[in-house]
Amino acid sequence: MADPKTAETPPPQEPGAQPGTQAELLRGYNFKLDINGVNEGHFTECYGLEVTVNALRYREGGAGAVVRRLAGPVAYGDVTLRYGLTTSRELWNWFMESVNGTPSRKNVSILMTGPDGLTEVFRWNLLDAWPCGWKGSALDALGQMVAIESVTLVFESINRGG
Repeated sequence: MADPKTAETPPPQEPGAQPGTQAELLRGYNFKLDINGVNEGHFTECYGLEVTVNALRYREGGAGAVVRRLAGPVAYGDVTLRYGLTTSRELWNWFMESVNGTPSRKNVSILMTGPDGLTEVFRWNLLDAWPCGWKGSALDALGQMVAIESVTLVFESINRGG
């Protein structure tokens, strides 16, 4: 039997790894839309952040049945933000430029915030974006902000900021 005085004590655990505690989880439910660095709305759903690199197939001369693949054109998805609130007219005015046939391309950021709704956790920067769809939600006489069911943006490039 081992002597309790000479038995090794286990190393202390890191603060975040304590048994019985739960690490703070990021929840994808609070997004901000920044247009040229100005917050223009808060949304609870964002989807369509996607990039696809099409693979082109070709056969080398003399390679017989071997089909090679090269990176081809890049295609970006349309980003849709849903269930939003804003007090700004900027988003509506920007969409109306598209309706009138002269979409204004802007650099926008979609920010995911932490549980407090204020702290930026990370962001996606959409370059040369413009709105191609807008859908209003039911109006509430008791509400003080304009509700947006959805707004859809198209863009030329995406990068990850923050």
